[in-house]
Amino acid sequence: MFLGGVDTGAITMVWAMAELAKRPTLMKNAQDEVRTCIGNKGKVTESDTDQLQYLKMIVKETLRLHPPAPMLLPRETISHFKDPEEFIPERFMDSTIDFKGLHFELLPFGSGRRACPAIYMGTTTVELGLANLLYHFDWKLPDGTKEQDINMEEVSGVTLTVSKRTALNLIPAKYL
Repeated sequence: MFLGGVDTGAITMVWAMAELAKRPTLMKNAQDEVRTCIGNKGKVTESDTDQLQYLKMIVKETLRLHPPAPMLLPRETISHFKDPEEFIPERFMDSTIDFKGLHFELLPFGSGRRACPAIYMGTTTVELGLANLLYHFDWKLPDGTKEQDINMEEVSGVTLTVSKRTALNLIPAKYL
């Protein structure tokens, strides 16, 4: 469970940061939420993540668009969704949909008896890691790189995970 949670958690954070880097407005919204909530505490703790609703929407949207371990069986959508290929965290605003296996619109951890046993560890790791990255640093692209230059191609790993084909290159600038 520990190894599976670390690998998939890291992959999810990379995808989330890539999506936010492509959309600076969303990055700023997420940073504003985290920095306003945390203030001058110095770091985000696990108990703080309950207050970070926009961050939770970003994690849900990342898991919807880029599940780190997609289902092995092929699937087909039987109803149409609005902009399914676009990264829009706000689609989860005022929504009761979660990824704990009760809502079939979003099943990154599976459902029922075969659901991932490390769901809480994985989501906590991603939320806490992402919140601290957004709190402590301002992120920018390397010189000469534009948002549209970020390659969002997927590649299957040696295991069941799916990660970015090319590494995400961002330059951190200390916030505080």
